[in-house]
Amino acid sequence: MITPWLWAIFTVIAAFFQTLRNAMQRELTGKLGTVGATHVRFLFGFPFAVISLLGIMAVMHAPLPRPGWTFWPWVIDGAFAQVAATALMLVAMNERSFVVTIAYLKTEPIQVAIFGLIFLGDAVTWPMMTAILVATAGVIVMSVKPGSAAGGIRPTLIGLASGGMFALSAIGYRGAILNLQLPNYIMAATYTLVIGLLMQAVVLSLYLLLRKPSILLAIMRSWKPSLFAGLMGALASQFWFLAFALATAASVRTLALIEVLFAQLTARFAFGQKTTAREAVGMVLVVAGVVLLILAY
Repeated sequence: MITPWLWAIFTVIAAFFQTLRNAMQRELTGKLGTVGATHVRFLFGFPFAVISLLGIMAVMHAPLPRPGWTFWPWVIDGAFAQVAATALMLVAMNERSFVVTIAYLKTEPIQVAIFGLIFLGDAVTWPMMTAILVATAGVIVMSVKPGSAAGGIRPTLIGLASGGMFALSAIGYRGAILNLQLPNYIMAATYTLVIGLLMQAVVLSLYLLLRKPSILLAIMRSWKPSLFAGLMGALASQFWFLAFALATAASVRTLALIEVLFAQLTARFAFGQKTTAREAVGMVLVVAGVVLLILAY
């Protein structure tokens, strides 16, 4: 029997690891560029995902799934929408602060709720929608600053576009997991993750090999920090996928707004960025939205 709140535990763990991965990728962008830093999470995350899959097969005696053709459009959408979303996120991080960029990305839950209803039939109750709106209002309060409109529209649009692509990716991956129709949700989630990372690693490696081989070489030279970013990315993705297997994408991505709190701590202690009163108010709203979601679920 599955514990009712297990999806929430998975989501909080995933948000924590994702914050660490985002911080590491932000540092790698200066060395590797946007495409190179984007590729790191996939290329170095894939081996860890394979190890996880082999471990599940050995411990749980679970055979590999045999997906039908309808599985592939879902996983392709999830994989390549995520590539685009990650690249846009790193571009935005270069133009705005770490916390503000994360805030723009976290307008994602509203889009996830809409896409989930349209493509997966995931119902969103009024209490859940209220929670989504309150939490999203929190990230908007954190994002808007007096006098920041001038010259600030480009990173704003990039951040919002990244959030939209992350929303489509979440729907694609949840659709792929559900499409497998496995009684073992851990195998369904992990297998989908491995296939997605394999697609991403192969396509981006070929692109860099043909168009920008110097970046691929630079990635290999930076293998130590890249390996850590890959590990954090693989851990984050593993727990995201487990959460998607158990709950609607809208619920998971709304609770994931707790990442804003983790990002704030990372920005303060790793990047020396101070928390303003406006950001503090926004964080209170985010927490209130998360609490409402837990009560509504």
